[in-house]
Amino acid sequence: MSTSPTLTALHFYPVKSLAGCTVPEAAVEPWGLAGDRRWMVADADGMMITQRQQPRLALASARPLPGGGVLLGAPGAEPLDVVVPSLAEAEGTVTVQVFRDKIEAVPAGAAADAWLSAHLGTTARLFHMDEPASRRPIDPEFSLPGETVSFADGYPLLVTTLASLDALNALVAQGDLPGEGPLPMNRFRPNAVVDGTEPWAEDGWRRVRIGDVTFRAVKDCGRCVVTTTDQTTAERGKEPLRTLARHHRIGTKAVFGKNLIPEHTGTLRVGDTVEILG
Repeated sequence: MSTSPTLTALHFYPVKSLAGCTVPEAAVEPWGLAGDRRWMVADADGMMITQRQQPRLALASARPLPGGGVLLGAPGAEPLDVVVPSLAEAEGTVTVQVFRDKIEAVPAGAAADAWLSAHLGTTARLFHMDEPASRRPIDPEFSLPGETVSFADGYPLLVTTLASLDALNALVAQGDLPGEGPLPMNRFRPNAVVDGTEPWAEDGWRRVRIGDVTFRAVKDCGRCVVTTTDQTTAERGKEPLRTLARHHRIGTKAVFGKNLIPEHTGTLRVGDTVEILG
């Protein structure tokens, strides 16, 4: 184990619940990594759709394009370039439901909607968050006034550790469904992955510095059915929720990872030193 924890991987997800992108560095904005979850999929009524309802979203990808657009791709489908929609062309914003939040977002247009609907086999629409600085406040119980988040589950960044994944996989191997392990880190869809810690050390973090950027570690990440979804096949099992529920609960939640809020902007780079400040 290294003497100082280090940042070993960086990921962002241009469209919420679609496959992510792995990068060597990423800019930190107040609401998350640049380009992370600025797009989301919703049903005909504007209700957010994630892998919770549609595991097939894992089989679709979104690659960033210059200017903030995305290139949608999926097996058997023609790729589709989607540009950032203008308010004028979209004739304004639409109210969408993101968990408990009702916020304004901009429709991506008929072509993107048709592509996603064909992939999912049900009516789906694509939306863009045009003003992340003001559209969606973070839960005030865990944030400061004025702090906002993208279409992420609730917080700007999620950090996980390799040591905790190794510990979890060891428990899965000893459980009653060992064939479902070992699990890859992509089941947990983190932004930042840290190496060189003790298992579950992140549970106790309150403030961390990664490279030159400091973060408040505000909330343990309670996990959902998405973690049981194989990100390459969209098939579901029972792990890791079965093992986390037995061996790593905090309060009422099966927990893996920590939610972060940046204290300022900057850039993260793979290889950055991670310093636990409290």
